[in-house]
Amino acid sequence: GIRTTASSRVMKDRVPTEDATTTAKLKAAGAVLLGKLAMHEFALGGPDPTCGFPLAKNPWNLDHMPGGSSSGSGTAIAAGLAMGTLGSCTGGSIRGPAAHCGIAGIKATYGRVSRYGVVPLSWSLDHCGPLTWTVEDSALMLQAIAGFDPKDPTTSRAPVPDYTESLVDDVEGMTVGVPRDYFFPDDGAINADTKALAEAALDTLEGLGATLVDVSIPSLEYAGGAQQTIMLSEAYAYHRTNLVNRPEDFGEMVRGRFRLGGLVSGGDYVQAQRVRNVIKREFAEVLKTVDVIATPTMSTPPPPFSTASSRNTSSLRSLTGPYNLTGMPAISVPCGLTPDGLPVGFQIGGKPFDESTVFQVAYAYQQQVRLYERRPPELD
Repeated sequence: GIRTTASSRVMKDRVPTEDATTTAKLKAAGAVLLGKLAMHEFALGGPDPTCGFPLAKNPWNLDHMPGGSSSGSGTAIAAGLAMGTLGSCTGGSIRGPAAHCGIAGIKATYGRVSRYGVVPLSWSLDHCGPLTWTVEDSALMLQAIAGFDPKDPTTSRAPVPDYTESLVDDVEGMTVGVPRDYFFPDDGAINADTKALAEAALDTLEGLGATLVDVSIPSLEYAGGAQQTIMLSEAYAYHRTNLVNRPEDFGEMVRGRFRLGGLVSGGDYVQAQRVRNVIKREFAEVLKTVDVIATPTMSTPPPPFSTASSRNTSSLRSLTGPYNLTGMPAISVPCGLTPDGLPVGFQIGGKPFDESTVFQVAYAYQQQVRLYERRPPELD
C-alpha cells in the first residue's frame, strides 16, 4: 500500500494493506495512477496550516482557495497535472473544488460508488466521485468506478448505464427547475458575480431549447442545520477515541469541529434525520415535474486564504450540501470567470440513479459555452 493520511498527523504512518474499491476499479479499467493529493484534514477541516501537511492552492490565483475538502483533486486538474482525480464528498467536497478550479466534478447518487477503503467522515453522507477537465471525462471515470461492491453494503445493485450514450448535445424539450427562493435569493447571500453567471447559464439552457420552471423546496432553509448535525455527530463517533487520547495530533480547525459533534444529543440526531426525510420528499415531488434542477454551485467565487475560518468554509457548502443530504446526483461545470479572473460553477442535479440526464444537460451546456478551452493564465 501507499501511505494514506487523510492529511492528518493522526494517520501519518497509516499504510493500507489493500486498494480502495475505486482505486482497484480504475486500475482494472487501465488507468495510470500517479499518486496521492492534498486535501483538507479528514475531509472537514478547511485550509488549516496547523494540520501538519501542505495546503493545495488555486491555479487561477495562488492566493485563493481551491475549494475543499478535495482541494488537491481540483488543483491537479486545473493545473494540468492529471486527466482525472478522485474526491470524497460529504457536503460538497467534489463540486466545491470543481467550481473553484473551473473544472467538472460529479457526485453520483448515494450508493452508486463504493466508499470501501475511504477514510469516513460521515457514513450516511459520504460519497466518492471524479473530478475532470470535461464532462465526458467525468462520465468515463464514473463508468469505471460505479456499481455494486460487496465490501460496501450501502452500494446499490441498480444497473449502471453507459454514461457516454448520454453525452448528447441536445436539451430541446427538457425542463429545468430553478429554486430561486433558496439558490437565487435577493438578500446578498449569493455573491453578485456568481448569481449573474448562473443566471446567464440558465439563459444558455433556455436558448438551447430547455424550458425553465420556477420551483420551490420549502424546507431547504433547514438543510444546513440538519446536515451539520448529522455530519458532526457521525464524525465524532468515528474519531472520539483519538480526540481523547491524541488531541494534539489534530489540526486546530478540525479538532474544534469534531468536538462539536460530541455535543449533539440523540434527540438532535433523530430530529435532523426527520428533517432530512422531509427535504428528500420535497425534492422528489419537484423532480416529478422537471428533468433536472439547476443552480449556482457555490455561494461565492474562490475566497482568499486570508479569510479562511471554520465558519466561512462551512457556509460555502450551503448550495451543495442538500444533494448530500438527499443522496441525489449533482454535477458542477464551469460557467465563467469573475472580473477578477476567478472561476464560478454551475450545478445541475437530478433524480436518484439518473446521472445520465445530469450528464446530458451538463454536456449540452459545456459544448455551447466551451469554457474548457480556457486555462489558468499561469499555464499559458
